[in-house]
Amino acid sequence: MIKFDRTKGRPEPIRALNRIREIENGEPLIDIRKVAPTVHLMRPQVLPWVRLQVAEKVATACERLPKGYRLGLIEGWRPIERQQRIWDFMWKCAEEAFPDRDYVSLRRTVCRWVAPTDQKAPPGHCTGAAVDVWLLNDNLEVVDVSAPFDRFRAAPTFSYGLTDEALKHRMMLYETMVSVGFSNCRDEWWHYSFGDAGWAVREGLDTCIYGLAQMDPAAYAEQEATHVVAMTDRPNPFIVERPA
Repeated sequence: MIKFDRTKGRPEPIRALNRIREIENGEPLIDIRKVAPTVHLMRPQVLPWVRLQVAEKVATACERLPKGYRLGLIEGWRPIERQQRIWDFMWKCAEEAFPDRDYVSLRRTVCRWVAPTDQKAPPGHCTGAAVDVWLLNDNLEVVDVSAPFDRFRAAPTFSYGLTDEALKHRMMLYETMVSVGFSNCRDEWWHYSFGDAGWAVREGLDTCIYGLAQMDPAAYAEQEATHVVAMTDRPNPFIVERPA
């Protein structure tokens, strides 16, 4: 188990998210590429839509990164159906990896990695407020922010034991994103949001400005079909393959 500095960041339990009062401001989902054209979509199933202010903040973050670096988008807005698909997959994986755990324990395990769809506060990605981003170089190569660990083992933003180079890059990403108004989920170095319930909890606020966002499914049918196929080939993240 990788340890991390728990004095940094702020926990965001589901009960705290559900206490946030939603005051939806009606801001549209827009194509992030129109506002932040240097952002690179990392996978064919990535949906490029986010709320307008989120796109503008990403664009500013791109401008503030040091020369030679850029952002790669792993995930922006998610339709609630995609969120449920990911939840169902993770639940099945948890049951396979931990057959002796009861329902409560399994749910706690899955909630660590994916927000449930059955709560008052909608998952951040489903509001268009959240982005999962990687740091890239100008050749679109992923810059290491987790060595000597893989990115999931060192998922907490303030993980101990990173190499000097990985820590420098991770903090570069963190400081740039936070400087433009995003807040970071301290459990996932790649996850940033603005305007959703998670952001409000991290910022000590009582209200958020973004609720569940929806689009015409026809607009993203191709990406959703690709996502369904990609999920069938995804390995169980709870089962770590170790060399013989």
